[in-house]
Amino acid sequence: MILTMLELLVAFSTVWFTTSHGSYRSPIYRAGVQYPFNNHTLSWKERVDDLVSRLTVDEISDQMAYGGRSTHAPGIPRLGIKPYPWGSECNRGDADAGPATSFPQSIGLAATFSPETLFLVAEATGVEVRAKFNNYSRHEYYGEHTSASCWSPVINIMRDPRWGRNQETYGEDPFLSGIMVTAYVKGLQGNHDRYIRANAGCKHFDAYGGPENIPSSRFSFDAKVTERDLRMTFLPAFKMCVDAGTYSLMCSYNSVNGVPACANKRLLTDILRDEWGFKGYVISDEGAIEFIMSGHNYTANVIDTVAAAVNAGTNLEDGPYKMTYFAYISKAVAQGKLSEAVIRKAVKPLFYTRMRLGLFDPPALNPYASLDPDNVVQSPRHRNLSLLSAMQTFVLLKNNGFLPLPTGKTWNVVAVVGPFADNVYGMFGGYAPEPDPKYVITPRKGLQNIAHEVRYSPGCLNSDPACNHYNNTDIARAVNGTEIVFVFLGTGAGIESEGNDRNSTDLPGHQLQLLKDAAEYSASAPLVLVLMNAGPLDISWAKQNPRVVAILECFFPAQATGEALRRILFNDGPMANPAGRLPATWPMHLDQYPPITDYTMENRTYRYFTAEPLYPFGYGLSYSKFTYRSLDIRPTQVRYGDVINIDVYVSNDGPRYDGEEVVQVYVQWSNLSLPSPHLQLVSFGRYPIKNGFGVTAHFEVPLERLAVWSDRPPGFVTLKGAYTVYAGGQQPNQKTAAPSNLLTGTFVVI
Repeated sequence: MILTMLELLVAFSTVWFTTSHGSYRSPIYRAGVQYPFNNHTLSWKERVDDLVSRLTVDEISDQMAYGGRSTHAPGIPRLGIKPYPWGSECNRGDADAGPATSFPQSIGLAATFSPETLFLVAEATGVEVRAKFNNYSRHEYYGEHTSASCWSPVINIMRDPRWGRNQETYGEDPFLSGIMVTAYVKGLQGNHDRYIRANAGCKHFDAYGGPENIPSSRFSFDAKVTERDLRMTFLPAFKMCVDAGTYSLMCSYNSVNGVPACANKRLLTDILRDEWGFKGYVISDEGAIEFIMSGHNYTANVIDTVAAAVNAGTNLEDGPYKMTYFAYISKAVAQGKLSEAVIRKAVKPLFYTRMRLGLFDPPALNPYASLDPDNVVQSPRHRNLSLLSAMQTFVLLKNNGFLPLPTGKTWNVVAVVGPFADNVYGMFGGYAPEPDPKYVITPRKGLQNIAHEVRYSPGCLNSDPACNHYNNTDIARAVNGTEIVFVFLGTGAGIESEGNDRNSTDLPGHQLQLLKDAAEYSASAPLVLVLMNAGPLDISWAKQNPRVVAILECFFPAQATGEALRRILFNDGPMANPAGRLPATWPMHLDQYPPITDYTMENRTYRYFTAEPLYPFGYGLSYSKFTYRSLDIRPTQVRYGDVINIDVYVSNDGPRYDGEEVVQVYVQWSNLSLPSPHLQLVSFGRYPIKNGFGVTAHFEVPLERLAVWSDRPPGFVTLKGAYTVYAGGQQPNQKTAAPSNLLTGTFVVI
């Protein structure tokens, strides 16, 4: 059973850290040194207070200044404290730090609508990150991305299809993003009652969602955000990250309403710490302290810049671009711009985190200290998880009954064409871990045995997704006389990535022409379009053309792409019946959206979108037909503080395949006395259902989840009146819809 397989994966993953792989000295703990901060029987507060009380102002300055990927916090030999590197990229595997298992990009993981899957991915990531950190520390190597402290996950809202970093996010919905980040933080950090395996660092705080470079630079951009949009769209996922127990947040490059995020006391102290109770540390994005002055012109000199950031609540600088600003903390204290009490308080969360990582305790006390890269990095369990998670990300956008392909059949001639058909780099997306090449399977390699002859042509010179140089003659050669044509199109990190926005949702370069030529030169052969991208694409021609018999959105599936694709196309094995759902709205065209620089949420995301989309949020097809048969809501009259219980019965009516269904529960307000979203996802779950059987999906929805923001007086309000509940496998009232039905019900807030 599918559920059993996931349970087995969990069981495997939870025993790795208990296995001994030998012992070595902690990178910081030194037996025999009798400082109270090394006494593990004292409270964390007592230990941190003791350590920080022993530091000089210059030492504090050094600890706060060197948090960048090319730097590290220096050791303090007189106290027996060794250096510590502060940042690793861990969004979906340990990136840029040597070989590691590469899991699907975050936008694809969001499409699974499965926090259980993301928990497993984050757990495996944490295991590899910690094992490699142990090894690096053992050899006293403190280079780039060797930390047990992660700059992950990215939980900014995918508010605009043009933004280059959409691929790193969990999509456009704050609630979905919040549920996914909760799973990530808990999976990465572990469940030990004393120590954490690695620490999460949610980013980028806040109102950061483009532009990167078109039409202006993120280093100087000022996001003008209403309080309602800030509270209802941009802040909720970060609040859930804090509630999940993250040890860190990263402040963003942009300004928010005129104040740079890393110097924004209202964000970093008033909301984050005073309202939410955050006790961890805030690290700047790389160079963001420098850009307070040089990009935003918010301060006039280095000392004022340092003072503004630290006084606002930034604890650690990730830099430099040109210089390390926090190296001037001691001078800011000497000039009276910073108080010694402020910087002593600011450095405490840094040492608290290192203590919770176990770096000041005997290694024998810490189960994570024994993790060894030779035993866990790119292990068979992790590689299998990479494959299974990739399969869960795929979204079937179109299928006229052609898929799944018949199991066991071998065709005479098929064609595999397009710039992503055999493009290793294109499968991964940005910030990807680098697996051993022997574990990387491209689509061409994955499909090489389905026919006696598999013809190949990238069409675009050097498989470049920009496709500025296109060879239609070679496409004609490849597709002529074939029985099936698989066309692989998309974007890739060269088209959309950090620092690189799109100005169009069109297929890049000559890619659309390649698709049309594949249809023309292949006579009557069916075309299966496979997409690798993050932001929406205008594929209206393929959606409407009957020659394109199926469209499969794969995002960036990483190392197991080819095998995952083969299994999905043939419905071969568990989890091979596609059940991914779009985590973002695909517009018909960009005219439906405001400019990327406009931070209003009007006509952005399904919650406020008023036009007809090409594909709606939550959409995705299956090889099975699901029928929703009953909806029970209780109680039907609720008050503030109550929990609404919702039970939905859904059956898999075949025709003959076991499958998974993503049950989605939406709520619509009838009392519009305060501005509210048109629709809001309030719960969801991914359920395996055998052919001919059904399940009852149970959801508990706290009433406060439906609160909306009131400006006068400021605060969240639960509006009285009737609410409509929609339960099904998709949004209600969509022209492009799955064949399953939806059920509706109501409850009343009194």
